[in-house]
Amino acid sequence: MLALVGSGEYLPAMEPVDRELMRRLADPPRVICLPTAAGQEGPERIGYWSQLGVEHFTRLGAQVQALPVIDRASAHDGELARTIAGANFVYLSGGKPDYLHKTLAGSPVWSAIESVLARGGLLAGCSAGAMIMGEKILGFPVLNLKPGFNYLPGIVIMPHYDEISQHMRTLVHTLTGPKRILVGIEGNTALVVSDTRLEVLGSGGVTVWNRSAPARYPEGPLPVSLAVRHQAGQPSVV
Repeated sequence: MLALVGSGEYLPAMEPVDRELMRRLADPPRVICLPTAAGQEGPERIGYWSQLGVEHFTRLGAQVQALPVIDRASAHDGELARTIAGANFVYLSGGKPDYLHKTLAGSPVWSAIESVLARGGLLAGCSAGAMIMGEKILGFPVLNLKPGFNYLPGIVIMPHYDEISQHMRTLVHTLTGPKRILVGIEGNTALVVSDTRLEVLGSGGVTVWNRSAPARYPEGPLPVSLAVRHQAGQPSVV
């Protein structure tokens, strides 16, 4: 199960969403918050995201800790990876998506995160944490596309969708090309992807923009199909 959040991680507006995500876990929630995407922003910002995540999930009654996975060295730390592997809910907060992807790709920490998914756990990512799940990652301010983890083949994720001008949305849609689908996720909103369904949770909406006009979907199931890469690397349709 993936939860892709447009913006608003750890804030009060996201409490109903995160309560519902925790309710869907088979076991009591064991949450790990990773401030990795902010790893270049200095100790103050790393500490801010870590503390905010711990306070948020503590309020929700979860067992939670934040881990200092902030660079390639810490992403290769075996002890941190083992701690993550013992969780059933991993949350990647916002920052720089390209840095997040480069830091985690091929690391023991990323293998641990994938093991959580393989056991039926949840991976949530907000903003940068959501963007890396697509086939390509949008680059800003110079618009370009870089490789993502490809959990959603053919998909490009645009968070903060409600904060972006129509002109910029059109430019990004043109950049993604006819073979990819642009998925825009608004603030305080999650696109939840599982083996059986696509669903919008939260106060905003999700816009799916394929070759034709964009279609916006509020909270509830999505009447569209997207391919999802499973652990074996084979795509299936949900």
